[in-house]
Amino acid sequence: MKTVQGDVIKLALLGKFDVIVHGCNCMNTMGAGIAKSIAAAFPEAFSADKATLKGDVAKLGTISRATVIRDGVHITIVNAYTQFDYKGRGRKVDYDALRSCFRAVGHEFPNARIGYPMIGAGLAGGDWDKIAPIINQELSGCDHCLVIWAG
Repeated sequence: MKTVQGDVIKLALLGKFDVIVHGCNCMNTMGAGIAKSIAAAFPEAFSADKATLKGDVAKLGTISRATVIRDGVHITIVNAYTQFDYKGRGRKVDYDALRSCFRAVGHEFPNARIGYPMIGAGLAGGDWDKIAPIINQELSGCDHCLVIWAG
């Protein structure tokens, strides 16, 4: 896993990534963390999320996507349904769902430059030491990069 510091959205807008992946809950909110920033920068991604059934547990482990063009740069934003809900304390990220989401990303975008934040390790309460190996395994052979927030 390559790692850079910065802002995954700004880097994508600069043409550094073809695909950016972020974690979502299944409640169609995108109201906090990186999801809130994604929704503001790419309302099309929020529309793709809202087009899915709110509160559907079957979304867990799946993805929705939106492809946008900003100043000539094509970017696909992947909403990865890695957690069911956002309420309460404790771990909300589902490691099996995360694995399924990244497997789908690897299959759909094998030749893309893929960027992502520390999915599942922030507000979702997951353990990055468990998450990173899952991402590495599922994106094996892909050009992928962790972007550590440096705001």
